[in-house]
Amino acid sequence: MHEDVKPAASEGETVDGPTRQELNAELLAVPDLPEPPEALEPPGFDEILSHALRHVKGKRGGDLVAVLLTGSAARRMLTPHSDLDLIAVVKGEADRDELIRVADRIVDIRYRGQRLMEEELAYSPRLASLLRKARVLFDHEGVGAQLVERAAERFRQGPERVALFEQIRLKTECLHLLGKAEDLQRKPATAQYLLALFVDRYLEAFFRLRGFWPTAPADVIRFLSSRDPAIGGLVERFHLEPTVAGKLNLGRQLADLLFKDIPLPARID
Repeated sequence: MHEDVKPAASEGETVDGPTRQELNAELLAVPDLPEPPEALEPPGFDEILSHALRHVKGKRGGDLVAVLLTGSAARRMLTPHSDLDLIAVVKGEADRDELIRVADRIVDIRYRGQRLMEEELAYSPRLASLLRKARVLFDHEGVGAQLVERAAERFRQGPERVALFEQIRLKTECLHLLGKAEDLQRKPATAQYLLALFVDRYLEAFFRLRGFWPTAPADVIRFLSSRDPAIGGLVERFHLEPTVAGKLNLGRQLADLLFKDIPLPARID
C-alpha cells in the first residue's frame, strides 16, 4: 500500500494520524532566497590601485594628505568598463584633473586643496553624496577619514532648500528646451539633441526640487521609480521612445508632473 494513501478503515475501526499529503499541506512556504553576496573585486584590482596610488604620491608626495577612492569602485560595483575615480587631497592649492591608464583601466585623478574641499562640503550639491562612501587609500593625520565623516554627516542633513526664484528658473529652462525641440521638429537630429538636453536638465531639477541628493547615473532610473513611480516610468519611456513627437508628448507629461505648483516668471507687459 502507498504510504501517502490513508488505509481504508474496516467496520468498527478508525485510522489515527494524518497522511503525508496532509502534513505537507501544513508546511510553511519556503522563504525567499537571501540577497546574493557582495560582488567581489575583479582580479588585479588591488594592484591597479597600488600603481595609481604610487603615481599620485610621486606627483604630490610633499603636500599630499589623503587619497580617496570614489564612484563605482568605492561602492564595489565595478563593471568591465568602469574607470577608477581618485581624489588627491593636498595641503596647498590644487584644482586640476589627470587621466592615466593602468593595465586596462582608466584612472581619473582629481587634485583638490584640503581647505577648499572642507568649504565646499557646506554648499556643494554633489560633494557630500560623492564622499560619504569613499574609501580612504592614503591618510595623513586622519584628514581623509575626517572628510568622509563630515560628508556623511552633511548627507544626513539633506540638500539645501531651493528658493522660489531658483524653482522658477529650473522650470523655465526645461520648458524652453522642450519648446525649442517642438519648434524644430522638422530637423529631427537637432530636436533629438535638444530633447536629450531637456531630460538631463529635468533630472537635475527633480533631485533639487524634491530635496534628494544626486545619485550615480547608473542608479537614476531605479531611484526615480522608487521615489516617484509615475515620473520614473515616464522617464524610462522617454529614453526608449524613438520618435520626436513621442518624446515631446512624454516631455510635456513630465513637466506637468514636476512643475505644476511652480509659477512662470512674472509678466510685466
